[in-house]
Amino acid sequence: MAGKFELYTDKSGDWRFRLKAGNGEVIATGQGYSSKASAMNGIDSVRRNAAEAEVVEVDG
Repeated sequence: MAGKFELYTDKSGDWRFRLKAGNGEVIATGQGYSSKASAMNGIDSVRRNAAEAEVVEVDG
């Protein structure tokens, strides 16, 4: 099963998203957004940028 984005409102009324793997595990979460449209833009940004994102190692 493919992963999926879940779009929801949190307790404070902000829109958020989480990306779940095919097994249901949450693998990424988005910040709080004031509108659904802004949250959708965040999802679109992840979709566009994740495939080309560089992996860098940093000190903890």
